[in-house]
Amino acid sequence: MSPLRGCYHRLFSISQIGVLGVSFTVHFVCLLKYIVRGEVWMAVASKTRNMLENLVREGSFKWLIGNRGPFDDELEEMDRSPSAPTNWIPELSPIANVVVRRCSKILGVPTTELRKGFNAEASESIKHPSCYARNFLEYCSFRALALSTQVTGHLADKRFRRLTYDMMLALEAPASDSQPLLNLNEDLSVGIEAFSRIAPSVPIIANVIISENLFEVLATSTGGRLQFSTYDKYLSGLERAIRKMRIQSESSLLSAVRLSRGERILEVDGTVTTQPVLEHVGISTWPGRLILTDHALYFEALRVVSYDKPKRYDLSDDLKQVVKPELTGPWGTRLFDKAVFYKSISLSEPVVMEFPELKGHSRRDYWLAIIKEILYVHRFIHKYQIKGVKQDEALSKAVLGILRVQAIQEISSAPLRCEDLLMFNLCDQLPGGDLILETLANMSTVSELNRSNNSKSGGGMYSISAIDMISNLGFAFGTSSNNSAEAGLAVGEVTVGQLTSLEKAVKESKNSYEKVAQAQATVDGVKVEGIDSNFAVMKELLFPLMELGKWLLSLALWDDPLKSLVFCVVFTYIICRGWLSYAFALTLVFVAIFMVLTRFFTQGISDHEVKVLAPPPMNTMEQLLAVQNAISQAEGFVQDGNIVLLKLRALLLSLFPQASEKFAVALLVIALTLAFLPGKYVVLLIFLEAFTRYSPIRKTSTERLMRRLREWWFSIPAAPVLLEREKEEKKKR
Repeated sequence: MSPLRGCYHRLFSISQIGVLGVSFTVHFVCLLKYIVRGEVWMAVASKTRNMLENLVREGSFKWLIGNRGPFDDELEEMDRSPSAPTNWIPELSPIANVVVRRCSKILGVPTTELRKGFNAEASESIKHPSCYARNFLEYCSFRALALSTQVTGHLADKRFRRLTYDMMLALEAPASDSQPLLNLNEDLSVGIEAFSRIAPSVPIIANVIISENLFEVLATSTGGRLQFSTYDKYLSGLERAIRKMRIQSESSLLSAVRLSRGERILEVDGTVTTQPVLEHVGISTWPGRLILTDHALYFEALRVVSYDKPKRYDLSDDLKQVVKPELTGPWGTRLFDKAVFYKSISLSEPVVMEFPELKGHSRRDYWLAIIKEILYVHRFIHKYQIKGVKQDEALSKAVLGILRVQAIQEISSAPLRCEDLLMFNLCDQLPGGDLILETLANMSTVSELNRSNNSKSGGGMYSISAIDMISNLGFAFGTSSNNSAEAGLAVGEVTVGQLTSLEKAVKESKNSYEKVAQAQATVDGVKVEGIDSNFAVMKELLFPLMELGKWLLSLALWDDPLKSLVFCVVFTYIICRGWLSYAFALTLVFVAIFMVLTRFFTQGISDHEVKVLAPPPMNTMEQLLAVQNAISQAEGFVQDGNIVLLKLRALLLSLFPQASEKFAVALLVIALTLAFLPGKYVVLLIFLEAFTRYSPIRKTSTERLMRRLREWWFSIPAAPVLLEREKEEKKKR
């Protein structure tokens, strides 16, 4: 056999029996050497090259370049295991079997025992064949995560990160018949549904209320699918945020003030000279250090070499606090949108915290969001009178939310809406957010009962709670550090195989929010610029009402006596028979019928725009003149209103006795009429007075009476007005 034929024979054998890649490389180099020397026929070389290209194209050599799936090793190990027939669950997909096997190792329980436990604890609906694989996978995952999170530093463990991510992957295709949905040889990613089930089971990673918003932030750059690399960076950021919080809480910062109250430091700012924090009180401004704890906001003014005694701005007590964004600027001007306004009944004047930066106001937005989160969680606690472990649970949720925001800020440079990642902020914005908080408050008692009953059989049907997570991270809030047995009764927000009441409330609220967002988009789209254009739109929209008003006015002025006479007779009869309420109800019925008929006859018609004739365009000078004219007219209306009020004041105080006496007599007659005359006759008198005033019989007398009334009104002097200017020393305080 020639050397070339022998080399070719060895190469072909490699492709069939799969020997080591090093051997293949040596023989492939050998083949190239013979080709270069010209000792191979052109036909054989072409055939060899085509064969190699086909093998590479078909993926036969993927093992050579190391492109193996993340589950291949474990699947091969499971195949070689003697207990493979008993530990392999046929209802589960290969990925789900791998994840269940990992959970089995963590719990120290065989897979068969896990299955027996699930069958014993789960209800029949949860064990239904259509959802058995998914629910059993959740059961094993929750039990394994509850034990894994008890290990100190679990977030820094690469195996824990991979485990939680692979649980999401398995939940994408839990059943054996759903495995074709995943291609193990491609880059795997996670969808929002799987993330929203597994991530809230570890409260530090997410919770039910904000999980979808968090997923959208993490998956923005990867087309709506979460890659492991992004997820791993996020957990690394969380681990650093936790370490930072632990260092701050264990430091001597505010130790004399906060340790007596059991407060934990959540954030500190103003320690870097390039990013100061300025406190504005009245006309005074001081730079300093701003500190947020889980109960209050502290500001330490910077002196020459040290910080002044901290000022405490309470967030935990019900002091009618107001926290909102604020504008600041030199000499009292309002130019820069970079500050937070704080006001409470315990302060004589409000306080403004400014966060200077060159571009934007992201620092201010972040601080505003986390201050509001602490304020809102304490309002939640006061509103529902939450105490003990449930209070610590609520505080833990707020603290974990702030840690998540800090982690996202560290790994992402994109603009971030912090309110969307903080659950109490989000509940304040969502439609039905109050129902979410009410559900959250009510589910604590039910959860304690369910958990106490479930703990007898293993407690695997619930995810870990926020207070347990905080304790595992090395923190303690209030009573949780003193009564660990009671704290263990708290449960998480996710339950195996079903939606909790909180998840249902969140889902309904999100659906309502989508409708509100769509409606708001239409509102933003129909806004027009310019006073004249807005008046034109308003005039077009009010056209039906204006026409109705013109018709009623023509009836009242008796422009067509026959129509006015018929109108007065019909309404007089309705009032005398007491049918006025029925007439009003019948009008509403006609409006409802009109709406239904309009909807029926306009189905499929998309042209519902309001067509408005645009006014002629105006230049800058014309617009200024129009604005000045409108302001002058508005000023005239305000002056006329003030004159009416001043004349009424003069009548009430008898500054003009003769007019006041007539006014008093008129009020007495009206009072006696209302007191002794039945209501329908009072309405009848008012109607006849209004609609027969300009009839041919009463027109002359009405004009004479209106003239006397105008003369009497013009003869009444207005009460005097004295304008006092505020003194300068009062301004400066």
